[in-house]
Amino acid sequence: MNEQTAVTRDGDHTAIEQPALLPPVDVIEDDSGITLYADLPGVPKDKLDVQADGEMLIIEGEMALEMPKDLEATHVEVNLPRYRRVFSLSKELDPGKLSAELKHGVLRLRIQKAERAKPRRIEVTG
Repeated sequence: MNEQTAVTRDGDHTAIEQPALLPPVDVIEDDSGITLYADLPGVPKDKLDVQADGEMLIIEGEMALEMPKDLEATHVEVNLPRYRRVFSLSKELDPGKLSAELKHGVLRLRIQKAERAKPRRIEVTG
């Protein structure tokens, strides 16, 4: 799986530049597939979009952190309200077998390997 940085595409697939944060991601591979953990603090489930588009995996989310009306921030380190990360999926992975769970600001994605890519035991006769 290769990381890519790409621009956002609207509903018509027209490229539009929108600055976004790259969330930190851990990828763990085992014999049956990969598990990807992406840190997305402040992103609620309804503002999260995960797409497997052909050979691309796209993770986008928008933070829903609201400042109370009578308060003003005196110091801001994170001033972009969006996360975006795009990955190229290996042909070994089956994007049709993808599951996602968002818990405590961490997105867990599980992508199974295609049957042809899974290790198999060959019985030897004779």
